[in-house]
Amino acid sequence: MMRDQAGNRLWVSLVLGVVSVMGLASSARADLTQVDLEALGGWQGRNVAQVPNAAPSTRFSIDDITGSGPFLQPRLQLAGTLGERSEWRVLLAPLGVDERGRLDRPVSFQGSAFATGAVDAKYEFNSWRASWRYRWIERDDLQVKVGFTAKIRDASIQLRQGAVTARKDNTGFVPLLHGTFERRLGTDWRLEGDIDALAGGPGYAIDAGVRLSRRMSGDWHVYGTVRYLDGGANNEEVYAFARFTSVGLGLSWRPR
Repeated sequence: MMRDQAGNRLWVSLVLGVVSVMGLASSARADLTQVDLEALGGWQGRNVAQVPNAAPSTRFSIDDITGSGPFLQPRLQLAGTLGERSEWRVLLAPLGVDERGRLDRPVSFQGSAFATGAVDAKYEFNSWRASWRYRWIERDDLQVKVGFTAKIRDASIQLRQGAVTARKDNTGFVPLLHGTFERRLGTDWRLEGDIDALAGGPGYAIDAGVRLSRRMSGDWHVYGTVRYLDGGANNEEVYAFARFTSVGLGLSWRPR
């Protein structure tokens, strides 16, 4: 039930985001050249937190409580032209885990004490991004684009055990480097990849994927995709690092 509720919230967020993004694209008067909607199943490789990042707070594994997955990860991407070789891109990528599990030892989190036993854990890492990119290589068989991404990170961690509830929210701006490639494999097939990433300071962020797409009819394509999401921060306020590996299917509209 908790997983279903988390999934429903993700889709509601995505729909609201679609309305906002379409309004942005309309006001910018930029040509819309691509819309991608995909559904991914993501597995946690790790998800470790400590808040605050000092004793007596406890460093614990959220994935030990919730299990590794898979968990729903919908993504919506819109892209369009800004000039002769410039493009804009907007990405909405909500992610949520909401499960009941067990603590195998006492945990101190956000100033609250949680005993060994059953506990509800909730983890959210919603990512809203806007990118500018330049078509660096533009050939019939290959395109390579490079640019920058402005990311809004909307993250939270929550534990609940009986009447005791503790939650840590973390919303902030993250600048990232952006790149994509597209390799044509004949008339209807394409191999594509993308990455938003940056490392340095107290943390790092990587969101990368590859996909194989096939034109079905007209402007519509279907594709299978594999993605890797990794990152986190280590500072006085929080220690939090998570890694997800995902596979999924998507539908793409590209007007010719």
